[in-house]
Amino acid sequence: MQRWRGLEDIPQDWGRSVVTIGSYDGVHRGHQLIIGRAVERARELGMQSVVVTFDPHPSEVVRPGSHPPLLAPHHRRAELMADLGVDALLILPFTLEFSKLSPADFIVKVLVDKLHARAVIEGPNFRFGHKAAGNVAVLADLGVTYDYEVEVVDLYVTGEAGGGEPFSSTLTRRLVAEGDVAGAAEILGRPHRVEGVVVRGAQRGRELGFPTANVETLPHTAIPADGVYAGWLTADGERMPAAISVGTNPQFEGTERTVEAYAIDRVGLDLYGLHVTVDFLSYVRGQRKFESIDALLEAIRDDVKRSRALIEAYDA
Repeated sequence: MQRWRGLEDIPQDWGRSVVTIGSYDGVHRGHQLIIGRAVERARELGMQSVVVTFDPHPSEVVRPGSHPPLLAPHHRRAELMADLGVDALLILPFTLEFSKLSPADFIVKVLVDKLHARAVIEGPNFRFGHKAAGNVAVLADLGVTYDYEVEVVDLYVTGEAGGGEPFSSTLTRRLVAEGDVAGAAEILGRPHRVEGVVVRGAQRGRELGFPTANVETLPHTAIPADGVYAGWLTADGERMPAAISVGTNPQFEGTERTVEAYAIDRVGLDLYGLHVTVDFLSYVRGQRKFESIDALLEAIRDDVKRSRALIEAYDA
């Protein structure tokens, strides 16, 4: 998959293509439907498929300080899009000046002059242009003028976790924030992931016999609610079952929220300085302060036991 940052990176000889535009945070199952249809339509027309997205998130530029928690960083989104068969990813630097483009100017500047769009595939709630004045009806009207077709992909409805709502990043973020990582996975089509570099913490886990990888997560990452989770820790390409703790460590009067993962049954791991990923499979329990260290240790042993069972059942 080709990756372009800015309109100037697009090859001058780029031919007609099938395009879809959006933030696509998380590349959840609704996004997969839209992107997958764009890839399919491109194959039908014998053309290339292009996903157009933005950096930073438009809300941070239009309303500074309102950046939503991110379900996936850009490099992870790119990996997921490549897996869907996308031919090119265009990341547009989103600036205040860019945000003031009218819907028509946006279409001409991006879709017509640079990507030579033959077809545009979007979800029903797609908005674009200054103050989000453009919608799929405006997009289709402009398509008559600029010779591209528009196809709207209806988003499926989630199951029990989402309460019957359409797939959406907003709903996924809410479920993650509530600790319902199983519900979030239902929308994402995979476990929610956070990533970052392993840094040195207070090393209390090591002292207690359960050494953890203290993950310094990327800015704006969507972190699950405080608690203990079952999941996986992946380092150097090795995926290891893990019991994961999120929170401030109230047993020791902590104040800073951390994500710490204990690789179950692994001894002697040295992960300091490595970039790792943590995938959240299932909620185990809430975080709380225990009456004694012995009570804490008993709870940790139970956390590990329950996490191992949940992971084994998932992998079975």
